[in-house]
Amino acid sequence: MLETLIYGLLVGAAIFSAIQSLRADSLLRSAIWLAGVSVLLSIVIYLLGAPQVAVIELSVGAGLVTVLFVFAISVAGGEGIGERSLVPKPLAWGLIVFSGLLLIYFVLPIRTSISSVSDTSLTAVFWEDRSLDLLVQVVLIYSGVLGLVGILAEAKAPLQQSMVDEVAAERERDLQEMEITAVPEVDPPI
Repeated sequence: MLETLIYGLLVGAAIFSAIQSLRADSLLRSAIWLAGVSVLLSIVIYLLGAPQVAVIELSVGAGLVTVLFVFAISVAGGEGIGERSLVPKPLAWGLIVFSGLLLIYFVLPIRTSISSVSDTSLTAVFWEDRSLDLLVQVVLIYSGVLGLVGILAEAKAPLQQSMVDEVAAERERDLQEMEITAVPEVDPPI
């Protein structure tokens, strides 16, 4: 009974975080809420007896993907899209309810006791059993962060607007310079 309550609370918190990521005002807040979903799901996966998958979900889902989202938001600008959704709201809510009912249908028949987590602790799985995978993930995340720092480090002052607007303004300046230099000089009549 206690296990079911714990699973219910974790899944409920993950669903709440997912809904908040959709309702957030800024893209950065949405990325943070999605990282929370990934963390909660990795806890559920660990409790279900798959610690290796949980560690990978935590490091990649909550770590690397969040860093990439934040980088993409900083490059593209943090403004949300002001357009309406392509999917009508009744259809979206219908799909959400259908997915929830389908999930309940597949989860409820499993009334057998869930096997307890193996004897190994998270630290043993994280540091001993999966040390090579952990090393590769750390190197990938470290390389990604260094790459982002290298890309974001600029000799100029920080951008005053989004990267898209900055590129468009630079292109407009280049076109104006080309027009000025392309005007042929007319020789005065003799």
